[in-house]
Amino acid sequence: MSGIGDIKHKIMILSGKGGVGKSTVSVNLALSLKKKGYKVGLLDIDIHGPSIPHLLNIPTETLKATEDNKLVPIDIDGMKVISIGFLLDSDNRAVIWRGPLKYKMLLQFLNDVVWGELDYLIIDSPPGTGDEPLTLLQNVKDLSGALIVSTPQDIALLDVKKAIDFVNQMGMKTLGLVENMSGFKCPNCGTITHIFGKNAHQKLQKHFDIEHLISIPLTDSIVSNSDNGIPAINDPDIEKVFNDLTDKIIAKMDIN
Repeated sequence: MSGIGDIKHKIMILSGKGGVGKSTVSVNLALSLKKKGYKVGLLDIDIHGPSIPHLLNIPTETLKATEDNKLVPIDIDGMKVISIGFLLDSDNRAVIWRGPLKYKMLLQFLNDVVWGELDYLIIDSPPGTGDEPLTLLQNVKDLSGALIVSTPQDIALLDVKKAIDFVNQMGMKTLGLVENMSGFKCPNCGTITHIFGKNAHQKLQKHFDIEHLISIPLTDSIVSNSDNGIPAINDPDIEKVFNDLTDKIIAKMDIN
């Protein structure tokens, strides 16, 4: 069956800010859920800067369609993945589209993809609060909520505050905050250096009622693995962090 009607839980990964690790969180949260035995899909709605193909080491031009023109997701060991990056002839190809074309593409991703029955759909959104997240919220009325990702920098939090306000104005639930790049751990001495500052959750809680879920450290393994298309959770220490996040997300869905 095509479309997202048979998907139980649909979670948007949002920030408002680019470069804070939304795609890294999306990929590794989805993989962590899959490792726990759930049926999982991963939808990349970043039309202009899709990162999912690179993070999962999937070549471009890999999507296929059924006879009735429904898109068939890429299957990664049982996890279903869709991104506009799979439709491009090169990972250097720019998508130069105005709003109407993006709207049409996103509706196709929502309605004309053979997702089948899934427990979770993780939706990786682009920076900002424009066409892509707005289209999603206006067309999917049963989203489970938004997971907010930020680094601890004040400059990042300026945009993240707008993203949280966007979620509130749209009447969607905020599931909590993931603080990424939360201190660099020296691989030699183990010293933690807060390169990007610290305590993003405390800064945000002055303005919003948002739960701090996890802090992800900045490690050389996350950087090198991501650059080479290897999931960050291949590192046992990072896997523990994402297991913690996954358990908290599952608990929230069970409560709902």
